[in-house]
Formats: sequence, structure tokens, C-alpha cells
Amino acid sequence: MTKEKKDPANQTHNEQENILDLILYNDEVNTFEFVIETLIEVCKHNPEQAEQCALLAHIKGRCPVKNGAADILIPMKSEMTLRGLTVTIE
Repeated sequence: MTKEKKDPANQTHNEQENILDLILYNDEVNTFEFVIETLIEVCKHNPEQAEQCALLAHIKGRCPVKNGAADILIPMKSEMTLRGLTVTIE
């Protein structure tokens, strides 16, 4: 039995570099102001970027708010979860 080699040309950019996304989900609990404030403080967004992400999460149900390595995203996810936001790393 031989191992199948993965062709880098068939991998997505994220798979090639182990880049993950921190996904914010819409909820009916937190205010836009609170979500925007959290994105600015935790993810280091500027106010416009934070507002756009909050709006996209509200409209589409979810929005990728940050991407990077797991060791960067895990503490952000933990802090956002502690603040009552629903987030995942994918």
C-alpha cells in the first residue's frame, strides 16, 4: 500500500500554510456596539473594519474576522467567548 502524495497545486492557500479563520457568528443577544468594541480590542480591527464585520455577521449569519495560525487565534477565540460572543476556528 502506497501513501498518496498531496499535490500542492490542488490545495487551497489556507491548507498550504496552515492558516485558519476565526469566525464570528450572529446572535440576538449582543449589541452592535459591544461586538464592534470587542473586535477593536481583541482582534485589533480599526472601527470601520469592526463595523463591517459586525454587519456581515448580522446579515449573513457569520463572518471571518481574523485569519492566522492557531496559536494566534486560540487566545482571541477564548477572549471573545468569555465576552459572550459565538466564535469558532476553522
